Amino acid sequence: MNKNFENFMTKYKKSKLAVAVSGGVDSVCLLNWLHKLGLDTVALHVNHGLRDVADVETQYVVELCKSLDIPCEVFYWHGEKPKSGLESAAREVRYKMMTDYCRKNKIEFLAVAHQADDQIETFLMNLGRGSGVYGLAAMRPESDRDGVKIIRPMLNVFRSELKEYCENNKIKYFVDEMNDDEKYTRVKIRKNRHLLNDKIGISDERILLAIDNLSRTRDALDSNVSNLVSIVMVDDYARFDESFLFDEPVDIRLKLLGSLIQKVGKNDYQPRLNSLQKALDRLSSDCKFTLSGCVVRRLGNDIIIVPEGSSVSFRKRK
Repeated sequence: MNKNFENFMTKYKKSKLAVAVSGGVDSVCLLNWLHKLGLDTVALHVNHGLRDVADVETQYVVELCKSLDIPCEVFYWHGEKPKSGLESAAREVRYKMMTDYCRKNKIEFLAVAHQADDQIETFLMNLGRGSGVYGLAAMRPESDRDGVKIIRPMLNVFRSELKEYCENNKIKYFVDEMNDDEKYTRVKIRKNRHLLNDKIGISDERILLAIDNLSRTRDALDSNVSNLVSIVMVDDYARFDESFLFDEPVDIRLKLLGSLIQKVGKNDYQPRLNSLQKALDRLSSDCKFTLSGCVVRRLGNDIIIVPEGSSVSFRKRK
């Protein structure tokens, strides 16, 4: 078992955990390692009904959990599936089913099997989008989603080690054919990432180091922005003078606006960077627009952010 993984899980040893298990090598290895640590765990498996082997995978996960004496809950995605954005929709459904279960059963933590290769791929995908610090800092080891803490104990463990562990211990796992479909950007990156090291000497370890450094910068920004948000929130809306926003450096300005919109709109995520940049441009003068379930308005030097449909009135302050 990986030492980084063991060290990460130390703080959760007395907690009840749910673990997402798809049947792939990452989640199967995660389940086995949690079992080996003797943690109080329940496995959650979502059958999306999208692949011919979905039912076979579900049966295997159920049998694997039974052999480890770990409770297993299976969820099915019924109904019509979207014709576009299917991967994103499936992810949203999966998380909703699992977090709903966790809240209902008072389980604070949901462990997922994102690992080092996923982290590097996320960094490179966001680099290609021109993301700022938050996108380039990639996935957090612990984050909140729908009132549940998502933990990622394998972000410093490479997939090759997980495969080796499963093969050495004769642990079966399934391979998703979508992992080889190069119509997906992530797969293109996965198949060509080695060129960074082979051609210009940028190793995976160096990329992970850069992500760690950016994560510390993100945490410092978060602390500062959190304090600023608390200053201007009034019940469920925010009101402030334009200098409160525009006197900050650009990175803080973008994060502050995004955090306020996320909090007022009660959203899981902030608007994308390009949407925030456009919003800041509009807020340089009197305006009114909607973004992520919020109405954002500037009148004179005053800016207010309220939930859509709110009855809060906005009168110019004297």
